[in-house]
Amino acid sequence: MSQANPETADPATISPSPARRGIPIQALIGGVLAALVGFGSSFAIVVQGFGAVGATGAQAASGLTIVCLATGLVMLIVALRTRLPIGIAWSTPGSALMIATGAVEGGYPAALGAFVFAGALILVAGFWRPLARVVGAIPPALASAMLAGVLLKLCLAPFAALSVDPGPVVAVIAVFLLVGRFARLYAVPAAVAVALVLLIAVEPLSAAARVASFGPHFEWVMPRFTLGAIVGLGLPLFIVTMASQNIPGFAVLAAFGFRPAAGPLFRATGLASMLIAPFGGHTINLAAITAALIAGPDADPEPARRWIAAVSGGFAYLALAALAPLAVATVTTTPPVLIQAVAGLALLGAFGSSLVAGLKEEADRPAALVAFLLTASGLSIAGIGSAFWGLAAGLAVLTLHGRLRRAR
Repeated sequence: MSQANPETADPATISPSPARRGIPIQALIGGVLAALVGFGSSFAIVVQGFGAVGATGAQAASGLTIVCLATGLVMLIVALRTRLPIGIAWSTPGSALMIATGAVEGGYPAALGAFVFAGALILVAGFWRPLARVVGAIPPALASAMLAGVLLKLCLAPFAALSVDPGPVVAVIAVFLLVGRFARLYAVPAAVAVALVLLIAVEPLSAAARVASFGPHFEWVMPRFTLGAIVGLGLPLFIVTMASQNIPGFAVLAAFGFRPAAGPLFRATGLASMLIAPFGGHTINLAAITAALIAGPDADPEPARRWIAAVSGGFAYLALAALAPLAVATVTTTPPVLIQAVAGLALLGAFGSSLVAGLKEEADRPAALVAFLLTASGLSIAGIGSAFWGLAAGLAVLTLHGRLRRAR
């Protein structure tokens, strides 16, 4: 895991120019925009994930609230301590994994125990580099194929919904495609906005009632630790978060000339993930999708000022926490096909990238296909979900073909 080297950005590349020492308006706006895009693109997936593992509406509201607060606080602390534009986000692939896994042995408290376990592994990776290297040693083809299997059913939802309620779904898909033609990053938030407009137009009284949900909400539940939930949800959640969020997040930062030490970031996000789990929050991690909005030139032409975008993004997430109960109320009372359509569209990019990466190497393709199809099947054995079995089966096929060492 090359991103784990404790380098920092070259000060020569990020020295501010004397001409640009005023108020960094562009960076302030960039950080807020990154938070809005991150929240708007995936909150429906996060809420569905909480519901899939057994959370009530109130518990889902608590989970979304606390994960917004943790994201904002960690982003603020990291930006102020490092003066680097490091974005923090919740694990959207992790939420997709929760949807695919569904209820676990021991119910919702056991799912929270799995969240604690995943956070603990991230924390340990921050102190003990061999664990981070173990994750990095998982063949990329298998990690990508497993994630593609997790996302498949979700990405089929928009098109399956066409046979149930074609009018609104066609409108949402059309907006997604049209906006994506000109500004791909804003395609999903635009689709979410259209879905909300359609919902308010059809059910104005219900929409008005949901406004009463405005304001933060917290509900504490004692986590329970079961083997099935830890192996079937906690371990895959750790792998997905590291492979699909943290490693790409470091890659984006490196592309813009920033190379922070990995250990402190793993420790911060891992500890925060453990602390928020009893309130329903799942893992937080480095931003991957919105990272470029904070670390790139769109945030500010001067690299030395881009960390301010991370600060404004952190404050924006703290403000968005107040909207979490309203967002949950909207998702839970919206016709399921509409929310599923929006969630599926939001994950299309991740699904496509994962599938291509999984099947890219012809020699590894049989193992990747086994991992992909077994994960997508939803098979559960001994209370352990299909993501674990898909990865295990893929590793077995690689070993059988003598490809495991070379794939690493």
